Amino acid sequence: MRLVGRCWRAALVLARTRVVALGPSAGRRSASGNAGELRGEPDRFGGVSVHLAALDRLDAAAFVSALRAAVHQWRSEGRVAVWLHVPILQSQLIAPAASLGFCFHHAESDSSTLTLWLGEGPSRLPGYATHQVGVAGAVFDESTRKILVVQDRNKLKNMWKFPGGLSEPGEDLGDTAVREVFEETGVQSEFRSLLSIRQQHGSPAAFGKSDMYVVCRLQPRSFHITCCRHECLRCEWMDLGDLVRAENATPVTSRVARLLLYGHREGFDKVDLPAQELPAGAAGRPSKLYLRALPARPGPEEPPRRAALGAPASGSCT
Repeated sequence: MRLVGRCWRAALVLARTRVVALGPSAGRRSASGNAGELRGEPDRFGGVSVHLAALDRLDAAAFVSALRAAVHQWRSEGRVAVWLHVPILQSQLIAPAASLGFCFHHAESDSSTLTLWLGEGPSRLPGYATHQVGVAGAVFDESTRKILVVQDRNKLKNMWKFPGGLSEPGEDLGDTAVREVFEETGVQSEFRSLLSIRQQHGSPAAFGKSDMYVVCRLQPRSFHITCCRHECLRCEWMDLGDLVRAENATPVTSRVARLLLYGHREGFDKVDLPAQELPAGAAGRPSKLYLRALPARPGPEEPPRRAALGAPASGSCT
């Protein structure tokens, strides 16, 4: 059965918890009992994960010899991929691994991960970090029809936009919007819903990768502005109608402003994508699903909702 990218991503997450040692003291189950001194941990997708210890003094020649023997053994056992995790203090071992065909997969602040495909045909391992996620907060006060907008300090054109920035690892979209709004304007707010998503490929701001830009609707909890002068040239509460008509607003801002105007007139239930928390899946963590709520009573042709909408079946790779 062909292994799809999302299952390999799950394997990569599992690999982060694995341990490997060089030498006979490695106490964990290895992918091979006689692959020299290099021991790895198998995953359920047919790969093997190898973690090098940060403080071990490893000789490059001995390492490449052990790695060559291990790769030969794992290939004979039918393993399809090797994940080699190298701490930054062992970076001298990257070149020897590359001489055996290993390639960079990704790097973090204190380590890098290399991969070697052992299966048939071209590699089916997933890429890493193909998108960055930016989140903006449209803080709208329904009682006054005022919307919070800023102008970036470091832009060639002074265009009105919603305050926002990049989402941190492990941070929910709504939390990013609330945090960025406060950092740029000092205004406290509360997440209400998602309003829009823009996707852009080959973005220079994303190091040539793809970029996702999400706009959230936020409700203000304070109104006093403390403008961050490092990031913003101007911050102000603007009438929503004025923002809709403004010529010096970004295209995304103008379109979302018109959507907010419609929602304010007809009801935000017609434009909101609120968050619903789903039960924990294969990763063991709950997740959030953003979608428009169904009517209270299903229509005559609409099937009843399941109690655990979106919960993955046991053993699935969702």
